Formats: sequence, C-alpha cells, structure tokens
Amino acid sequence: MNIYVGNLSYQTTEQGLEDTFGEFGEVTSARIITDRDTGRSKGFGFVEMSNNDEAAAAIEAINDKELDGRRVKVNEARPREERPRRY
Repeated sequence: MNIYVGNLSYQTTEQGLEDTFGEFGEVTSARIITDRDTGRSKGFGFVEMSNNDEAAAAIEAINDKELDGRRVKVNEARPREERPRRY
C-alpha cells in the first residue's frame, strides 16, 4: 500500500520515515518529495508498505501524531492525476 505523509518537518529524513513506519511492518520504500530547483523538502512524502494490514495499522497510529515537531497527516495515497505539462 502506498501511504501519503503530509505536513512533514524540513528536518525529517527518508530514513526517519522508514524507521517510524518500520515499527508497524516491512517498509519497501520511503521518499520525501523535494523541490527540483532547491532540493529542499516540499513537506510531504510517500511510504510504501508491502502488507496492507500493517499499512492500515501504521496509518491509524501515526495520523495526527507528532513527528519531528510537526503533526503529520497520514492516509492512503490516491493515484496521481495526470496534469498537462508546463513549458
């Protein structure tokens, strides 16, 4: 299951996300989305977990809890919408 994690602190690392969600099961990937120009975090990321039950438990436990000083928003990620390319 792909999980959206929003309202991340700029100090949160991908390893930190992996460790936090890893308490609930196997994390297959953890990515923090960064600005293409500055490389700075955009304040959200995605965690992929292989087991849906473990992912649901992680969402329930972590949503609206504090992580690195910020209350994070955690839910199942929606499929990415196709948007027209900007030139």
